[in-house]
Amino acid sequence: MSDTPTLPSRQNWTVVIFGFLALSLAFSSRAALGLIMPVWQTEFGWTSSYISSVGAAALVVMAIVAPFAGRLVDRRGSQFTLNLGMGLLGVGCAIVALMGNKLMFVIGFAGFSAVGFGIVATHVVATAVTRNFSEHQGLATGIGTSGATGGQFLIVPLIAALLAFASWRWSFGALSVASLALIPCIRMSMKSDGPLEEDSGTGGTPSTMAQDLAVIVRQPAFHLLFWSFLICGFTTTGVIETHLLPFAAFCGFPPIPSATAYGLLSLVNLIGMIAAGWLTDRVNRPMLLAAIYLLRALTFILLGSLPGTSIEMLFLFAVLFGAVDYSTVPVTASLVASHVGIKMMGLAVGLISAGHAIGGALGAFAGGYLFTATQTYDLVWTGSVWLAVGAGFLALFLKAQPASKATT
Repeated sequence: MSDTPTLPSRQNWTVVIFGFLALSLAFSSRAALGLIMPVWQTEFGWTSSYISSVGAAALVVMAIVAPFAGRLVDRRGSQFTLNLGMGLLGVGCAIVALMGNKLMFVIGFAGFSAVGFGIVATHVVATAVTRNFSEHQGLATGIGTSGATGGQFLIVPLIAALLAFASWRWSFGALSVASLALIPCIRMSMKSDGPLEEDSGTGGTPSTMAQDLAVIVRQPAFHLLFWSFLICGFTTTGVIETHLLPFAAFCGFPPIPSATAYGLLSLVNLIGMIAAGWLTDRVNRPMLLAAIYLLRALTFILLGSLPGTSIEMLFLFAVLFGAVDYSTVPVTASLVASHVGIKMMGLAVGLISAGHAIGGALGAFAGGYLFTATQTYDLVWTGSVWLAVGAGFLALFLKAQPASKATT
């Protein structure tokens, strides 16, 4: 946009590194819910619907927290925001590790951990990278936010190994210790960065959250990105992150190979996010975003045919879906910066990420409800196909504006 300021040259790779590590732990903690779900069903007698509902509640909390987390990184900086999120996540995982009833599970996972998830999120890292980079932002954003999936390539199989050889309590305990241990590392290594001078409003007075919100919601591009990213949340965080591993168990695949396939999905996801970030700086971004969603729809057709096949088909799905999973993140972040504006990016991406979390909550709940009601995931995968197609068409309505000066 024309009111987007030109930022001085910035190349702060420390933000990229610790953003990657923080997202690795946060997203692995979320993935642990689906991995451990069958164990809790046996040990506590909890239903798939109940556990999915708690997961959905956590996503609703994330949706509420997301805009405030985006605003927080704008006003207090990357170091403070990431440390706060890691602290809440560490406490939440510790409560889950020690839980013995439903109340502790809700407090730990849908309470402390959920707020931590909302703060240690891709939109916070994407905003932090944008604030600290003036060149190659697409690539840097792709690398930093790829921690949402890439770190899981090692962490999720480790959680599965602890689950198999020790117990699920050790899995969450290890996640808690790792999250808390990252706090002093971030504090010592990442420089403190406050508000950018360019974030000030007219006359040097910072605009209020209400003022920025009023500007954001009047822009058609924001709504196209919001609703497409809500669908993105349904088809990734909701139905895949929560239900892929239980679906693999339903198909008769063992836990460790299934977790390894999930890890492979995460590795390919890392490559896909970095590649999408690289392409974001070079191609028509609305067309790129639409292509990602349409290709994702095709992968759900493959997933629906998985029952009765071999474990190799699960690995094939992991590779194909991983390439178009979170690759929407760097593209969407770039489109927000250019179509909405760098000045309001934290809040705008936070609102759009809230939509992603709402979609994820709907997907997590719908998956558990439909499976409990029908004892099959067929309706979940079929619905996901058409929703992904719809998101692709929404992306096509975006104008192919050139990246703003702040994002090139």
